[in-house]
Amino acid sequence: MMDLNARLEPVLAGLGYELVMVERAGRGLMRIFIDKSDGITIEDCVAVSNHLTHLFTVENIEYDRLEVSSPGLDRPLVKPQDYVRFAGEMVTLKLRVPLDNRRKLVGQLVGLEDDTIRLTIDGRDVSVDLRNVDSARLKPAV
Repeated sequence: MMDLNARLEPVLAGLGYELVMVERAGRGLMRIFIDKSDGITIEDCVAVSNHLTHLFTVENIEYDRLEVSSPGLDRPLVKPQDYVRFAGEMVTLKLRVPLDNRRKLVGQLVGLEDDTIRLTIDGRDVSVDLRNVDSARLKPAV
């Protein structure tokens, strides 16, 4: 999957998109999540899907079905730079190892410093090692 990510990132960047995540599911399904600063439209998904269909054919990348999608309002934070980009936003972190007996943390993202995620939870500063994060997502306002 890393080779595919490494291959897709510059291709999508050249088209004006950011690769958020590649997901392989059953029956040959490949999901590609893309983003850009002003949001993703259906037309963006169609354009990227058409481009990647041709690319995958030329490069012999196997898949049966391709889905291209926006990461949604609860966008996953996948790369270290995501924690910098979305500083100030509310996030939900699921941890591998509990911190203060909690595996799930919800708070305002302050940022990332030296592989340490900084959050504010109920007015208290909390630090989480990036390697301890199982998953992280933006928490949309209700």
